Amino acid sequence: MLDGLIAALSLSALPWLGAAAFLAGTVYGFAGFGAALVFMPISVALIAPAMAVAAFALTALIALVTVVPRASGAVDKPGLGQMLLGTMLGFPLGIWALRVWDGTLIRLAVSALVLLTLAVLVAGWRMAARPRPAARLGVGAATGLIGGATGVTGPVVILFNLGAGVPAAQTRANTLVFLTLCSGLLLGQLWLQGLLPPQAIWLGIVLMVPYGLGNWVGQALFNPRAEMLYRRVAYAIIAGSALVGLPIWT
Repeated sequence: MLDGLIAALSLSALPWLGAAAFLAGTVYGFAGFGAALVFMPISVALIAPAMAVAAFALTALIALVTVVPRASGAVDKPGLGQMLLGTMLGFPLGIWALRVWDGTLIRLAVSALVLLTLAVLVAGWRMAARPRPAARLGVGAATGLIGGATGVTGPVVILFNLGAGVPAAQTRANTLVFLTLCSGLLLGQLWLQGLLPPQAIWLGIVLMVPYGLGNWVGQALFNPRAEMLYRRVAYAIIAGSALVGLPIWT
């Protein structure tokens, strides 16, 4: 395991990955979503996609300490459980795609998915599905499929929760807690398919520091009265991240 730590610290891209983790954590802290939308396009341009997915799944668990405790009281727990069950059904196929797809294809898929999600959010479109058990299971399965293949777990559940017709505080809490718990479930599935090497584990642990600091900064900056301003800033950061990750620069 010590060799894995040395390998992680020896990555030439580590400073950039740390900066991306801090930026992603800050966006997550004040917007309640968007961490993977920021981190993944940048990281897959710097390291192998499978390592980026595995490392960030571990890094994101620091949110269990930094942001989840504040949000957990507002969560719809039965609905959360249904979506997590669906996610477990979708992860295996998504992770299989991560194993067999070409790295350039995954980079393109990540950036395209992020830009499409951003366009939909900015346009104000919302998923019309009603928050019933079958819909939650379907949303969870789609999240697992897409998230397993790309590491970007947010798009489907963000659009679903925004269109669910529940108060904003509960929408934020449901999304934030679901995405954080998804990271833990994703780690188990990655391990089962042999995609959790020591270097990725240590990289994920190292990146917890800048990501966690970003979470606290984002929460400190957040002001509910200026929520739209923060969302616009988050959208701009996400767009920049997606453009950086496009496989046209390298």
